[in-house]
Amino acid sequence: MSRTRGGGRHLDEEDVRVRARGGSRPRTRKRPKHEDAVEGMVTTVDRGRYRCLVDDVLVVAMKARELGRGSIVVGDRVDVVGDLSGRPDTLARIVRVKERTSVLRRTADDTDPVERVIVANADQMAIVCALADPAPQPRFVDRCLVAAYDAGLDPLLCLTKADLAGPGELLRVYEPLGVPYEVLAPEKGLDGLRARLTGRTTVFVGSSGVGKSTLVNRLVPGSDRAVGDVNAVTGRGRHTSTSAAALPFEDGWLIDTPGVRSFGLAHIAPEDIVEGFADLAGAAEDCPPACSHQPDAPGCAIQGALERGELDPDRVVSLRRLLAGREGELDEV
Repeated sequence: MSRTRGGGRHLDEEDVRVRARGGSRPRTRKRPKHEDAVEGMVTTVDRGRYRCLVDDVLVVAMKARELGRGSIVVGDRVDVVGDLSGRPDTLARIVRVKERTSVLRRTADDTDPVERVIVANADQMAIVCALADPAPQPRFVDRCLVAAYDAGLDPLLCLTKADLAGPGELLRVYEPLGVPYEVLAPEKGLDGLRARLTGRTTVFVGSSGVGKSTLVNRLVPGSDRAVGDVNAVTGRGRHTSTSAAALPFEDGWLIDTPGVRSFGLAHIAPEDIVEGFADLAGAAEDCPPACSHQPDAPGCAIQGALERGELDPDRVVSLRRLLAGREGELDEV
């Protein structure tokens, strides 16, 4: 903006454009380089505050404004600046989020378009399922398997409360699929499970009351993850842990997550859901294009194989319920 001889101001072209927009001059697009930033890992998230492990020190940080609205979740590798001492009442800033190697997502139900990122950068999913109290939930296990395969995570089936019931029925279904498993009981050692977790970043997923946080507390003494019991009326577990938390473990990480009662898969395409059922995917290859795989679907190869006794009826029902749920029909696990 320049001044005229009479003291008045002459508007240059940029000033005219700014006033026409009704605002001020745009902010510079330049962003600080933060060359002094130090890498850390997000271990917990709580109401806009991120606890990060930076050089073996737990630091509380906030998200820098220039990062915008993008989410930061447990497991994210981030660059942090500011006070990294970890002293009480200090606050650092997360200025960059590193590229993620994997993202585990779920939706509230099978028709909800909003994806919820659970954790980032895990490479294994421990699906925790109780053999009793509460009763086993194979449909929940199927959903977790689909989500694990979609995210590129190796599944691991953890069958808890083996002191109350045997694992035979579940193993009949999942052992032939090549899903690795551990059968666990309070008095049984954890050496086998520890071996499977060493050097891995494992996210623990399960319904409330299945013993997930109890198991994490046994693996990492002193972690003090909240545990609960099972409602005697509904047979369902009460929610205890309210947020995800990453814990260092044997050259890797354990990530405990809150118990859930549903694991929506609205973000996964139907054909990828079918691929998550390894024992049914082969038959589905002979289905006509865009087959719904429901009993009345014309030419459905899954239905034909089912009628010939080649497929497990329970597995077919589980797949069909999951696919039907995407069309708006409720599918309770």
